[in-house]
Amino acid sequence: MPFTAGQDLGGLRVDLGAIPLGGVDANGVAWSLQSFDGWDSAEVRSEYTEREADHGAWASPTYLGSRPMTLAGTVTAPDRTTLEDALERLRTAAALGDTTLVVYELTGPKQATVRRSGKPLMAYVTDRIATYSVLVTAADPRRYSTTLQSGTTGLPTTTGGLTFPVTFPAAFSATTVSGQINAINIGSMDTRPVLTIAGPVVAPTVSALYPDGTVRQLVYSLDLASGDVLVIDTDAHTVVLNGGVSRRRFMTVASGWPTIPAGSAVNYQFQSGTYNASAMLTATWRSAWM
Repeated sequence: MPFTAGQDLGGLRVDLGAIPLGGVDANGVAWSLQSFDGWDSAEVRSEYTEREADHGAWASPTYLGSRPMTLAGTVTAPDRTTLEDALERLRTAAALGDTTLVVYELTGPKQATVRRSGKPLMAYVTDRIATYSVLVTAADPRRYSTTLQSGTTGLPTTTGGLTFPVTFPAAFSATTVSGQINAINIGSMDTRPVLTIAGPVVAPTVSALYPDGTVRQLVYSLDLASGDVLVIDTDAHTVVLNGGVSRRRFMTVASGWPTIPAGSAVNYQFQSGTYNASAMLTATWRSAWM
């Protein structure tokens, strides 16, 4: 049976890198996906200590572990040469480094970053058909939206106020145009943004304001010159200047690294003791699900 490039084979569709499992690629290779285990839930890490002279146990905090996933199915190619090329491309897609895995759910596509965590199993059935089984693992168990959200703001400015000479009674009409980014997470699990500060700016601070009124601050004790870029990864807990220099020791994280809670929003405020119109804060994030 001939297949058409771009054809959907029905059922679940998963992209492992450039390999369209559940579809037909540009070479006319049909990648049938017959089983996909592990996407439903990640592993769970928890401990229970039995209570002495009492019923039950003391429960520790519960965390999700890594997310191992197995993808298995059949590859059908127009000829032997194309089949061998397809299997080679599958080995490459199940890489030792980071590969993006996209799952096309009915509610919208979601993605994870995976690496090979087991030997790929491949077997010829005929000169045009082979079976495959690939084990990959996502170290971060979250299922992320494929849409990368972002927001950018400068430092807050104040306009209006008193105009001299003053005629009393005076009207105070100053308006603060504040440097804020409203970050929304529509998922079921907290997500962790990447915050990028572009100089020049004097000792910048990023404050995360939560709906319950709590505040978490990231305070950088050094100045950024014109052209400097400081990248703060709230998941990796890294602070990197100009793409290669760690500045983590100059960052104060008083109340914990700010995250965006599930089904909620956080207001990120950009602050400095000295105003500069060129200073910019950019936040990027994805909604996340368990």
